[in-house]
Parts: sequence; structure tokens; C-alpha cells
Amino acid sequence: MMKYIVALVIALCLNAAANLLIKFGMRAIDLEFAGTGQSPLSGGLWGLIQVLLRHWPLLLGLGCFALNVVFYSFALQKLPVSVAYPVMVTTGFAIIVTVASLMLGERLTSIQWVGVGAILIGVTLVAKDAGQKPLAEKTVPIKQLER
Repeated sequence: MMKYIVALVIALCLNAAANLLIKFGMRAIDLEFAGTGQSPLSGGLWGLIQVLLRHWPLLLGLGCFALNVVFYSFALQKLPVSVAYPVMVTTGFAIIVTVASLMLGERLTSIQWVGVGAILIGVTLVAKDAGQKPLAEKTVPIKQLER
């Protein structure tokens, strides 16, 4: 079971990294075209491909998304999606808002940080009993009642 949990952790880190790398790449593209009156699409499809190839963080981000799918798919072989998905998305969200605050200058208010904490607490509660059978499933099978 541990290898599936590790795969989920890798997937969530790749997902967060992908989002941040794409943001960094697009920010660089914006800076490249600022004040030129042109856009990445000005050079047509070939021009767009050249722009994308010049900005490796964007391409690395896309690669991280692809790897994320591989690791997440592996994790879902044994982990319940009702636990894996909230853990991946919310933990990734917490990573992204923290890095965005530190490296991109995106600021959250105190109330927003409380909200991030509340989300993480909620997911911790969801994941806490992962694999446990709900009370309704711990009932006696019908065949045992007929005896």
C-alpha cells in the first residue's frame, strides 16, 4: 500500500510543479512580447512553436502534467478515488498558493490563509479513515441472520 501512497505524493508534487512552471513560462512569454504590439500568435503556428520552444519552463510544466497522470493512475489502482483526488488537489493547492506567495508576489489575505488551513483540515479528516469500512458496511450478512 505504501508504494501507492508514495505515487500519490509524487503525483501531487508533479501537478503543483506543472502549474507553477506553466505560470513561470507564460510570465516570461508575456515579458517577451510586452510593448511590441505582437502576440505569440503573430508569427502563425510556426512562430508559436518557436516561442514555446524558447520557454522551457512551459514545456517542462507540460511534461510534469504528463508524468502526474502516470503516477496518479498508478496510485488509483489501490487507493480510493474519494480520498486520493481530494488529497492530491488540496495539497497541491496549498503548495501552489505558498509558492505563488513567495515567488510570484501573489498575496492572500489572512481570511484566505484560514480558508487554506480549513481545506487542509477537511482533507485530513477525509483521508484519516481511508480504507476503513463505514458503519453501514459492518452489518451482519443476511445469510448469518437466517440461521
